[in-house]
Amino acid sequence: MYVEHFPVAPLGCNCVILGDLERGEAIVCDPGGEADKILARLAAKGLRCVAIIHTHAHFDHCGATGLVQAATSAPTMLHEGDLFLYSDLQMQLNAFGVPMKAPKLPEVDRFLKDQDSVHAGAVEAGVLHTPGHTPGSLCFLANGDTPVLLAGDTLFRGGIGRTDLWGGDGRLILKSIEDKLLTLPDDTLVIAGHGPVTRIGDERRHNPFL
Repeated sequence: MYVEHFPVAPLGCNCVILGDLERGEAIVCDPGGEADKILARLAAKGLRCVAIIHTHAHFDHCGATGLVQAATSAPTMLHEGDLFLYSDLQMQLNAFGVPMKAPKLPEVDRFLKDQDSVHAGAVEAGVLHTPGHTPGSLCFLANGDTPVLLAGDTLFRGGIGRTDLWGGDGRLILKSIEDKLLTLPDDTLVIAGHGPVTRIGDERRHNPFL
């Protein structure tokens, strides 16, 4: 399994590519911006995006979804609990004082739920519903020699996601982390929605919020 992550504008969201290099297929997670950059990374590895998935629907995690889908025809997927956010990016941009017109987003092709899975070639990303940062927050657990968790804004190195935005719930995010994430093996690589990677074992031992 090929794994690549890199920050994209406007707020440094970590866009993640999970790819099967042999079959030339990939999943793109959280195309927050800079569609040209995302498409160039795919092309450099000879990968065709077959699924666009979202850990949640804040504007910095889905702003380039429309352009990536237009270029690849890949279906767009997220949890239905975040549809109210996905459907009103302009409200989010206005609230954050971002002086730009919201990009046009495509219709959601598939609503994901807990224990679903998304495939690209031999790559499988299992779906974990982890509400708290938003009602529809998801994490994705990818297979490989070492498990890889795409944690979105639920879990960070030394921190957790904020819960003071639309639909956030401080009690619920802790329950999600304890029930769904801290039960994973210590060596699980965690790619957070922003910032550096970490491991589940490190967060279990050292994260002050947990």
